[in-house]
Amino acid sequence: MKQEMSWYDHITINLCWLGLNVASGVITPVLLPYLVVLFVPPEFKNTYLANVRVVGLAAAMMVQPMAGMVSDRSTLRWGRRRPYILGGTMLDLLFLLLVASSTLFVGSEFDGFFQDTFSINTAYAVLIAGVVLLQVSSNVAQGALQGLIPDLVPEDQRGRSSGFKAVMELLPVFVVLFIGPLVDAGRVWLTVGIASAALLVTMSITVAFAHEEPLREKPTGGIGERVLRLAALTIIFVAVTRAAVWMVQASGTVSGRLDTAVGLQAAVVGLAGLLGMAGSIFVGVYLSAWIGIGREAHQQTSFIWWVINRLLFLAAVGSIQGFALYYLSDVHHIPDPAAMTTKLLAVVGLFLLPSALLGGYLADRVGRKRLVAYSGLIAGGGTLLLLFAGSVPLVLISGCIVGIGTGTFMATNWALGTDLAPPQEAGRYLGISNLAGAGAGIVGAGIGGPMADSLNALRPGLGYVVIFAVYGALFFLSTATLTLVRVRPAAQSAW
Repeated sequence: MKQEMSWYDHITINLCWLGLNVASGVITPVLLPYLVVLFVPPEFKNTYLANVRVVGLAAAMMVQPMAGMVSDRSTLRWGRRRPYILGGTMLDLLFLLLVASSTLFVGSEFDGFFQDTFSINTAYAVLIAGVVLLQVSSNVAQGALQGLIPDLVPEDQRGRSSGFKAVMELLPVFVVLFIGPLVDAGRVWLTVGIASAALLVTMSITVAFAHEEPLREKPTGGIGERVLRLAALTIIFVAVTRAAVWMVQASGTVSGRLDTAVGLQAAVVGLAGLLGMAGSIFVGVYLSAWIGIGREAHQQTSFIWWVINRLLFLAAVGSIQGFALYYLSDVHHIPDPAAMTTKLLAVVGLFLLPSALLGGYLADRVGRKRLVAYSGLIAGGGTLLLLFAGSVPLVLISGCIVGIGTGTFMATNWALGTDLAPPQEAGRYLGISNLAGAGAGIVGAGIGGPMADSLNALRPGLGYVVIFAVYGALFFLSTATLTLVRVRPAAQSAW
């Protein structure tokens, strides 16, 4: 397909991302922290929030590449991708109701069973079940949806299309602006209804207007070995990150027994956290990607380092967003933290959207790699400013700087990935890249949550300063890894 695609085509191909990100933008930074606080002891809320996210994201990590791989081979009449986008989204609507129903189990008669068996209450158990099932269904849709750009968009227009994709992923920071007050008021069912409506409408438009040609002949060979590889990929990555959590907790215990000063304990735990996050990313991704890709992995080292670059960046930005509500509540003592969180995201979005559009446009002209590098430096600088933000206005300014870097990254990094993924297996490879999407929460929140609770116990608010410093370091590391990514001449920048 050589012809120039219209702006309309770019929008319809990517519109489903808007609904998926409205749902995730409602749940991850706003609704999930609100529900966790209702169900668990407040002094352990960061750890419990991290646990529910890790379990759900582990499911996402395994399901998304499997869904992409299955859709790569699909010969259904509707095309390779759209049947899975439709089916996954319809299941999303069901599992969103399960998440909302968790509030009905507070003080349940089954609390005794769950406390004795799992050391959690019934409401938290239902919440975990809802989140895990939602991650499964959502990633069935996402695994297929990721194949639309490499399937339908010519290579020299993928930067623009990735820019539209980034806009759809970032636009929900405005769409959910009024969600915060609803959550603060306890309107959980209405909040879930809004997310469901966004999913249904946007999915319907993409399915109706993305013009796929069905695959005429099913690829030869089975997928049993690849499924086992993807399961092993998930197990290895989660095991590596859980080992990192143990290392961070052990460092806090040892430094506490030595009766060292609070500042020294924070430095020890922070360094252990940085080593744990960065180490689990490098080791976990490299081992997992080699297992997930298989024999041809030695030919795809640039793709693997691209996944590492993406995971370092997303682990930082996603975790800052995920802990924003607790940060505003505990450090700045905002009385309505859910509403303020959505306002903060909306202000940041003013810089996210134009930088995403401009980044996508420039990616087709000056090269993806250089812009991805700049985005890590910009976001890292904004995070460093956040460490010294003594007031909400400074928080907003630092957030806007992070937003500029994030918007540029979201457009240009994905365009770089579509260049590196083999075209005939784009669904499987870009699904494997969910090591970065799902792994970001497993690493950033899974390790950062226990760190924050441990250090907050020493001095209120200290945990957020330390984990945000670690996230800033991850941004800078993401830029450094690009030296190991080699791109084809057509996509090569001036580097």
